[in-house]
Amino acid sequence: MKLSPYFYDLRKAYQAELDDLISDSEGKDVLRKRLAQKRSEIGFLVQMMEFSPEMVAVVFHQGFRFGKPAAMEQVLGLHADKLPDWHSLGHAVTLEPWAASLAQTVLREPQGASFMTVAAALEYLHQQARMAPVAAGADDDGDDADEEAAEHDDDFSALSADDARDPHTSRSREEASADWLAEQGFERKD
Repeated sequence: MKLSPYFYDLRKAYQAELDDLISDSEGKDVLRKRLAQKRSEIGFLVQMMEFSPEMVAVVFHQGFRFGKPAAMEQVLGLHADKLPDWHSLGHAVTLEPWAASLAQTVLREPQGASFMTVAAALEYLHQQARMAPVAAGADDDGDDADEEAAEHDDDFSALSADDARDPHTSRSREEASADWLAEQGFERKD
């Protein structure tokens, strides 16, 4: 799947937005609760569709069914100004019943139809990313990472320098957090 620069950048922002919603400060899973809250605020959130589509698109998380993946993959290769209208994707994408009422609110807005295309594409990308580890296990030749890096050779790197020293277990992350807080002048909690 080849991504346009537009979707390459938005994919990261969308994933970051979902990651922010997943858990609270105590580490409890609160995704459903936070998504329900965001969905209740759709009338306000539509004001941000044009400037921060990823912040609004999360309200449609798990709200799309993709009947024709090839059509979505074609959309993902397009630049923002070349995206098809939402209504032209009816053959490839359907909404879950709960998402249809949200879509009606969005579609009343001048940019609503183009935003719905973006939201569907971001959710499709998210679903594909979740499936990728399964597919990667079936394909052991290892060429996929090289192809991905070559496709985004500008500032793309599968691992950054920070990844080498980042904590990888919950205990090491807690220790790193405690160290950082102590450096900031807070007392250690033991």
